[in-house]
Amino acid sequence: MKRILSSLGIGAATVDTILPTTLTAGETVDARVDVTGGNDAQEVDGIYFALETRYETDESARTGTIDSFRIADPFTIEPDEDRSFSVSIDVPYHTPVTMGKTEVWLDTGLDIDWAVDPDDTDPVEIEPDPLRRTLFDAVESLGFTLRTAKCEASESLFSNHRFVQEFEFVPRSGPFAGELDELEIVPLPEGEGFDLLVEVDRRGGLLAEHFDADESHERLSLDATTTDLERQLRSTIERNL
Repeated sequence: MKRILSSLGIGAATVDTILPTTLTAGETVDARVDVTGGNDAQEVDGIYFALETRYETDESARTGTIDSFRIADPFTIEPDEDRSFSVSIDVPYHTPVTMGKTEVWLDTGLDIDWAVDPDDTDPVEIEPDPLRRTLFDAVESLGFTLRTAKCEASESLFSNHRFVQEFEFVPRSGPFAGELDELEIVPLPEGEGFDLLVEVDRRGGLLAEHFDADESHERLSLDATTTDLERQLRSTIERNL
């Protein structure tokens, strides 16, 4: 009876991942996975991990996997036994930053045949990598503040990822205050840097907004060799006013 209940998740083993609550995109962090046995011995085929976020489509919100991996060594967890595993977790540099509406979490699960897999969910804060920090600093220097950030489906924009993160900025001060509605930027991972899709949303009348005539799009590159991003952004906006 204990084995049957364990297969249904009642009195089964539990898993808990201990890791820092704040991570930086592109870094590697050390974590500990604690597994506690239930009422009966269970054969665990492996421990799997998935770094996930939520993104919007035209119809609904979906869960998207940023990266996943597993520890494939099988083991047996005895009743009430405590076991711990050390693991290194690579945070991909294209991981969405937890700003605006964006959430990121780590799912950990035990792979147990013919049973409900025990799992654990840990929300994490993702700080920007140095390149996106450079982007945010450049935008702020031009007088913009972040209005929102969200992940959206991107099949038509970037084939290697089902979703991308979009940042919307508004001019509160500086040379573009009152000159445009918003500045939208989507960083697309490219090599060891980003391609920046930049949309300048100008102030237009109702007719212009209806036909999207008040929007212009350009693409910039951002990598470790970029030294003049603020100037490039300023020139891009000025060309599209």
